[in-house]
Amino acid sequence: MSEKRAELRKKAMSLPLLPGVYIMKNAENEIIYIGKAKALKNRVSQYFGSQNGHTVKVRKMVENVDEFDYIVTDSEFEALVLECSLIKQHMPKYNILLKDDKGYSYIRIAGDRYKTITAVLQKNDDDAEYIGPYTSSYAVKQSVDAANKIFMLPQCGKVFDGTKTKARPCLNYYIGQCCGVCTGKVPQYEYSEAVSQAIRFLKGDTKAILQQLEEEMLAAAEKTDFERAAKLRDRIRSIKRMQDKQKVVFKSVEEQDVFSLAESENTVCLAVLRFADGRLFDSEHFFFEKNDTPEAMLSQAIPTYYSMRNNIPKRVTVDGEIEDADDIARWLSEKKGKKVVLFCPKRGEQLEVVHMCRENAQEKLALKVGLSGKTVAVLEELRDLLGLSKTPSYIESYDISHTAGQDSVAGMVVFKDGKPFKQAYKRFTIKTFEGNDDYRSMAEVLTRRFNEYNAQKETGEGFGKLPDLILLDGGVGQVNAVQPVLEAFRLQIPLFGMVKDNRHRTRAIAQNGGEIEIRSNRRVFTLISEIQEEVHRFSVTYHRSKHAKRNLTMSLTEIDGVGNTTAKALLKQFKTISAVKAASVSALCAAEGVGQKTAEKIYAYYHKEDENK
Repeated sequence: MSEKRAELRKKAMSLPLLPGVYIMKNAENEIIYIGKAKALKNRVSQYFGSQNGHTVKVRKMVENVDEFDYIVTDSEFEALVLECSLIKQHMPKYNILLKDDKGYSYIRIAGDRYKTITAVLQKNDDDAEYIGPYTSSYAVKQSVDAANKIFMLPQCGKVFDGTKTKARPCLNYYIGQCCGVCTGKVPQYEYSEAVSQAIRFLKGDTKAILQQLEEEMLAAAEKTDFERAAKLRDRIRSIKRMQDKQKVVFKSVEEQDVFSLAESENTVCLAVLRFADGRLFDSEHFFFEKNDTPEAMLSQAIPTYYSMRNNIPKRVTVDGEIEDADDIARWLSEKKGKKVVLFCPKRGEQLEVVHMCRENAQEKLALKVGLSGKTVAVLEELRDLLGLSKTPSYIESYDISHTAGQDSVAGMVVFKDGKPFKQAYKRFTIKTFEGNDDYRSMAEVLTRRFNEYNAQKETGEGFGKLPDLILLDGGVGQVNAVQPVLEAFRLQIPLFGMVKDNRHRTRAIAQNGGEIEIRSNRRVFTLISEIQEEVHRFSVTYHRSKHAKRNLTMSLTEIDGVGNTTAKALLKQFKTISAVKAASVSALCAAEGVGQKTAEKIYAYYHKEDENK
């Protein structure tokens, strides 16, 4: 522990066991982090003790702390209110900060004879017509997309003058989502009428548009203009389908916001879905660095989000339990001036809404960090299945391999973000004993691994990085053998075994209290099976190469004057027995520790048949 950290820990240990807010500062006296605590002494002292349980971001923050202040409050709720106020005022570097890029959106109608309708984020000083502003860019984009499809207006961004072109129409024309104005076959009056109706639709005049279209359809049918009548009929059907779709998204969802998180190794995506009158009217997402458990990060993110918003709904729905839920609900209620319920659904339609929000977060995160949405989802499912505090983005797995206790080795494989991370794979030779004891072998390997962690942890890479989860190839016995190792190093890393059936296939996850069935969850089962097969392959491959080398060494020791050390030197020099056989006496002498007499004996041993000819 550094001298500065020891000094700060001593100061933290003198703090009162009272609720309050603590303020971390760097050497330039800048505020870099603000937090709240139920008991200031307990919370602040954790920062300056062991760093094993902290994330990389927290360790980095602690390295930059030069001083801290604190403010005692009368209650945990007052600490929450003060924390929100101070964070909004100072915007500290290491707090969860949600960038408020929420601007106004407009509907833009541009063009001369053939106008186009688009959704834009700002109003420019041009000749276009603008409708707005609207607070929800999501709603504007959805509405414009719907209007363009219903009224078959172009969405390709081209400028049209009504003349024929040799270019072929785009795909939208062939699937019935564009009238094909680029062909030059659409009359200007007919196109202008469609644009006019689309604008009225966007302004909410749907009932009058339907009435007008039905009258025009009947008139066209009376004139036997059945092609036009059919087009109008299809347009009426599209509007009615859109109305039905928008009428009720979820029957039990009234006015509420829904929050969910998705995590990768270092990045978190917060997704927010906003509902009113049973309809989804807005969607937002924010990215920030992972710095705590999902429960803690959500409890930090929700007050920050509403610090930027005045319109608070009567219900805030969250994906899972969060810290300080009662205090946050009270804070939201006081800010709104009416009661706000903080709700974590367990079943029914409300749970479906949460799942939809979670899937949005997973997909946005996948795009951000270059993963697939399925990978993010399966790691979160594994987290929930095993009851972990955070998503296991970095998983280490171990397996022991030997032949009747001989040439005992271990393999360590790493899965990063659900994929093999081969540059972090490691191999171990069991050194402290000989014989068949997988439990002692596993304990030895993990002890050596964490000794290396203590030596390299400042690097944060390789052995200097702690895993989010450890999976051992084996059952409860292996888990019980390794758990004391973790306790000896004071590490709180989730530890489980991977149990195989009598056909050597993955069956369950082992823990201290028994087993967790995983076959019912197909995606988790597939991931665990892949990890188990990979660590088994890696350890067995190493064992076979070591065992083969041992056999080669034993064949060389049959020669008079050649011991294990000399045999190993020969194999190191020549790689194969065939190369040793083909070597001359002078070439054999080039091997470390092989003298003239020994070289002659080796040469004579492999050339007896030549001498007898």
